[in-house]
Amino acid sequence: MTPARDAAPGRASSTDGARRVVVLAGGVGAARFLRGVVRATPPEHVTAIVNTGDDRVFYGVHVSPDLDIVAYTLAERIDRQRGFGLEGDRFDLVDRLAALGHETWFRLGDADYANCLHRTLRLAAGAGLDEVTDELRRDLGLALRLLPMSNDPCPTFVALEGGARVHFEEYLVRDGAPTDVVSVDLSAAEAASPAPGVALAIAAADVILVAPSNPVVSIGPILAVRGVREALASSGAPIVAVSPIVGGAPIKGPAHTLLRALGCEVSALGVARFYADWIDGFVFDERDAALQPAIEALGLESEALDTMMVDARVSEAVARAALGVAERVARRRRGAAGTARSRGASR
Repeated sequence: MTPARDAAPGRASSTDGARRVVVLAGGVGAARFLRGVVRATPPEHVTAIVNTGDDRVFYGVHVSPDLDIVAYTLAERIDRQRGFGLEGDRFDLVDRLAALGHETWFRLGDADYANCLHRTLRLAAGAGLDEVTDELRRDLGLALRLLPMSNDPCPTFVALEGGARVHFEEYLVRDGAPTDVVSVDLSAAEAASPAPGVALAIAAADVILVAPSNPVVSIGPILAVRGVREALASSGAPIVAVSPIVGGAPIKGPAHTLLRALGCEVSALGVARFYADWIDGFVFDERDAALQPAIEALGLESEALDTMMVDARVSEAVARAALGVAERVARRRRGAAGTARSRGASR
């Protein structure tokens, strides 16, 4: 197989030998995957670069849905039934606002609101979103590093038939993800700069993993931020993605609708094709094993296994599979480099 990208020479490892792992992440799927990554490799060597295209002001506070879902899940504080928010949280604030006639379709719990208020106050005082994210990470006792993709506002908008243009949270939560999507607008992310630490984390990574998040509105905004694609292309680290599509359907969310809007096939193979120009490996569900020859024909190292991350054990297995694919890519590159040197010496 031909590698999808060329490796940069002379990469160094971390001082204690552990691989430095960067994960491009969205919300629920990424959180479940990261739950496994921090079991498969020391969490202090893991950096998650998280989508902020969903960020929006609700009830006067800055909400970062994906950052909070990842943090709450890894801290084992997530409301498991809803998939977001804090377990056991109360909703006195939004219930009172509803009684006063306010729209409360975004159900933000009281303790969750306090965290978002802290974020809002710190941002107003001049802190960057990266700084505030780190404060909340440390408050939750997490050892991995969490980085927003950008400190700049990067709202994702969805254009619908009939001319409506809505913020992604309105599309998803308020409107229930209608299927009449015409296009997705990432222009705000395209005008944004990476948050401090993002480019450096990518450059220093030994492995880059792409979580099983929505390719269009979770991973897409990260890639749209200025310089991120270039940083990935020049990193030299093996890049391995995990498919969010199983058996022709998304594990969660409207990925099928949004992929179709971009003219992409809704399948593991469709996602592999969508990513093929910048990844080296692909992990997908064993239910789609028949697609493996076509996926590998794209020049990708691959592995199929159970990717329905119902618990931390399965999440760890998926993370280890992705890391294993990355290691195979690295070995293949070392072998190709050795062969090239040998040929050069024989001339």
